[in-house]
Amino acid sequence: MLYRSWMRNQGFGHEVFDGRPVIGIATSASELAPCNAHLTRVAEAVKRGVWQAGGLPLQFPTMATGETLMRPTAMLYRNLMAMEVEELIRANPLDGVVLLSGCDKTTPAMLMGAASVDLPAVMVTGGPMLNGKYRGQDVGSGTHVWKFEEDLKTGRMTEEECFFAEGCMARSDGHCMTMGTASTMACVAEALGMQLPGSAAWPAVDSRRMETAQAAGRRIVDMVEEELRPSRILTREAFENAIRVNAAIGGSTNAVIHLTALAGRVGVELGLDDFDRLVREVPTLVNLMPSGTYLMEDFCYAGGLPAVMAELLGGGLLHGGPVTVTGRTVAENTAPAERVDSDVITPLDAPFQPAGTGIAVLRGNLCPDGAVIKQSAASPHLLTHRGPARVFDSPEAYHAVADDPGLDVDENTVIVIRNAGPKGYPGMPEVSNVPLPAKLLKAGITDMVRVCDGRMSGTGYGTVVLHVTPEAAVGGPLALVRDGDPVVLDVPGRALRLDVDDAELARRRQEWTPPAERYVSGYTWLYTQHVEQADRGADFGFLRGGRGHEVPRDSH
Repeated sequence: MLYRSWMRNQGFGHEVFDGRPVIGIATSASELAPCNAHLTRVAEAVKRGVWQAGGLPLQFPTMATGETLMRPTAMLYRNLMAMEVEELIRANPLDGVVLLSGCDKTTPAMLMGAASVDLPAVMVTGGPMLNGKYRGQDVGSGTHVWKFEEDLKTGRMTEEECFFAEGCMARSDGHCMTMGTASTMACVAEALGMQLPGSAAWPAVDSRRMETAQAAGRRIVDMVEEELRPSRILTREAFENAIRVNAAIGGSTNAVIHLTALAGRVGVELGLDDFDRLVREVPTLVNLMPSGTYLMEDFCYAGGLPAVMAELLGGGLLHGGPVTVTGRTVAENTAPAERVDSDVITPLDAPFQPAGTGIAVLRGNLCPDGAVIKQSAASPHLLTHRGPARVFDSPEAYHAVADDPGLDVDENTVIVIRNAGPKGYPGMPEVSNVPLPAKLLKAGITDMVRVCDGRMSGTGYGTVVLHVTPEAAVGGPLALVRDGDPVVLDVPGRALRLDVDDAELARRRQEWTPPAERYVSGYTWLYTQHVEQADRGADFGFLRGGRGHEVPRDSH
């Protein structure tokens, strides 16, 4: 009576307290996260489905880690959101949960939190925006920001034109419609089996986005009855499928960090070398920005992720047996899939880019614990390169001189930016794909090698080595690089090294002192003290594994 009486102030009749499944709808809707602002409406569609299936839907808010506005980076708060989601699910009387996400970090954070509780859960992402339109061409959010920035610097675009174009990129509800991190993680959630088939790609404003949400509401009630939990879905084979799908769609490098962190929550051993090994024979099938031409709206109408997974499955590149939130296997889900447009989703025997052009994992004396590069977004002629380092101790230090016509760089220079890792920034922001120096852009140079311990937006492009581990702030070799040191990038050989002898590096290490601790209290202190390195998913060590869903002690 105590608990029911309080709930009845919302107008619920006594008949809903009859033992039917209570379904939480965790929504990250927020006007401070533009990609997620419409999720309140998506939640209403989920509620319809829950009621239809005989459940009791109860909506509750979570954080919204919006990449667009949060500083210093939304990644700093991914782990906090995962903690919040986990504790809210466990603390409340829920039998199952529908996770409503959109922007980059909200999807992995919700999956991580739900996985650690292990109650039945299904993901519903908010969908991409409609294609951007500018002067007769399709433009992609994120990707064209970088292009327009370069055009502005070189005089190919005026400030007035740039201001007008700004309103042409994001013209509807939804997350980035390029194959950035938001679209990537939506597809990854579907590939893992945590999202209904085909639901990753429907545009946010398409009526079928709401149909999908309603179907998820119906399905979660059945999942409760079936006791279909994340631990049954998030298996080693499911992660291998997700890694290969990420390669086939030309997905974001950020998927490496998020999948590694999620695997740590369910006890699946997943290392950087798995990402390299599993993608070597997988071609890029999807022709989407930033690697290609099209956008998510086109991808959806071309057949969406089921068409890609069917193609991979037919080529023996996916496991067909893992169970998904539908209660059916991957093979059963993809059986009816159809590729409608072969320009957008290319066939396996005539791929957009050949096998081995996905994410590559590098090793060497500059990154003993690994680094990654997105080959499909890089310049082929720079994948093997040797050049002198030009070192900057922060992104701000680079930006302060990037437009200086006297900056001592040329097209062979390797720009090294450090102290942008999990601990050093803090939070490992998307600052690695810095724009080229203005003088080189004006000379017609369109790409150069950049090396950083930070991340790059999934919408970004260029020959950028990311996630250099260990990071500079904890004494990784990146901290020892000096101007003029020869840096060797050998992507075919999976190597990144500094051509400086070991004795000299040892001498420099003796001289190196760690940066002073900037935070002495609050969440950021907690983060810097406990965050793991990028190769471990940048999760908190104390959050690895699950804590289950035992009903807590009474509150009254």
